[in-house]
Amino acid sequence: MRCTLGVDIGTSSSKGVLVAEDGSILASATRAHAVDRPHTGWVEMDAHIWWDEFVAITRELSAAVSDAEITAVGVSGMGPCVLLADDDDEPVRPAILYGVDTRATEQIACLTDELGEDEITRIGGSTLTSQAAGAKIAWVADEEPDAWARAKRLFMPASWLARKLTGAYVLDHQSASQTSPLYDIENEHWHDPWWQRYAAPIAQPQLTWAGNIAGAVTQAASDLTGIPEGTPVITGTIDAWSEAVSVGAHEVGDLMLMYGTTMFLIATGEQTLRTPSMWTTAGAFAGTRNLAGGLSTSGALTAWLKDLTDADYPQLLAEAAESGPGARGLVMLPYFAGERTPIQDPDARGVIAGLTLSHGRGDLYRAALEATALGVRHNVETMRAAGADIRRIVAVGGGTQGRLWLQIVSDATGLVQEVPATTIGASYGAAFLAASAVADSASGAVRPQIGDWNPVADTITPDPAAKPVYDALFDRYLRLYDGTRDVVHELADTQRKERS
Repeated sequence: MRCTLGVDIGTSSSKGVLVAEDGSILASATRAHAVDRPHTGWVEMDAHIWWDEFVAITRELSAAVSDAEITAVGVSGMGPCVLLADDDDEPVRPAILYGVDTRATEQIACLTDELGEDEITRIGGSTLTSQAAGAKIAWVADEEPDAWARAKRLFMPASWLARKLTGAYVLDHQSASQTSPLYDIENEHWHDPWWQRYAAPIAQPQLTWAGNIAGAVTQAASDLTGIPEGTPVITGTIDAWSEAVSVGAHEVGDLMLMYGTTMFLIATGEQTLRTPSMWTTAGAFAGTRNLAGGLSTSGALTAWLKDLTDADYPQLLAEAAESGPGARGLVMLPYFAGERTPIQDPDARGVIAGLTLSHGRGDLYRAALEATALGVRHNVETMRAAGADIRRIVAVGGGTQGRLWLQIVSDATGLVQEVPATTIGASYGAAFLAASAVADSASGAVRPQIGDWNPVADTITPDPAAKPVYDALFDRYLRLYDGTRDVVHELADTQRKERS
């Protein structure tokens, strides 16, 4: 049976799917893993795990579908990450993960001072934040000279898999645009003056688009994975963008909401919109630009409460539904791992206000769901203020399995959300890109359409009766951050000193 393979390397697991030519999922496989947090603000991972799990997933999927004929391979992964490798493609240190890793604060300040915030924004589109991969490259140069002396190549999870499978040294434009300040977003190429200044020992990856074919599976990779030699492999991209592809939320006017360990938002347009509160990036496809944002916690916060209360999700959801809008007078700030957009504050911390002895775990869980929903609203309002034309909202990710969370987000934001039939995520998007690449390269082949592969299955409409509650709660949410910021920053500093 002809099919494509899609594999995504995520924060808490790697997922793979075999997808038939009509978009139906033939088999799926998952490998759970954990990130390392060796110091406060550090989040990293051994990149060998990425390849080992890819091989294991591929073998499992092939065994599950004995007649599978893999025609192309799609890859994606969390990002922007910084994996530096030597001349032999051996990592010189663990990969530094995306904006949840906040170690490069000093480098961000130094780069901004040296280059100027306006010039950084003009060239790269965004100010430097914990999401900027270029600042983390500078951190390695400053803090780990032995590793830096051996570093010759730059990878992210998708490009690492492409390298291991094909030998190609590539990076997609979308990922490159988050390697601030090393990428020129208007001209869509590496910004050589700053590359030579801050990353000179690193060979520049060849830039291409996510759905373009990077190369073909080598004999060595075939022997390990079982994928036939010569099978095309796409370049791939960061998981959130692949997830947007998986649900067709990559057209001009679309906004994707990804419900996962973190919450991610991508608004797609044709113009390069710049605001210091969000991330300006290249799109997954030529001719598009994105304004993107992300909460540092969402599913991670609900999982923390689940573990803390020793309850299962059905119990917590039932009790949260019983609690009702406003969580019986609670408001929570979801900044338990700092916060990315729009406040860009790595020293932000979680706050729960209004607690009394009468509150129970259902109220806390409801407050956590509402906190992430209010964080989404904060991002959406910031995007619109910057000029984003948001016409269509598509929800994706594991959190879409529970309707209560979706309803709370729609009620808090006033936005209608479309939920597609398949919400397995980035691995499905990678498989679709692979199928499209094969069709584009074959004479007379019909290019698949994501609307046929993955039609809308449900629509979540805001409840007008909830609007006054969430309007008032959003005002308190904003004022709570402003009112507690100084104390919270002092506590964050204390935490750093205690754990150092």
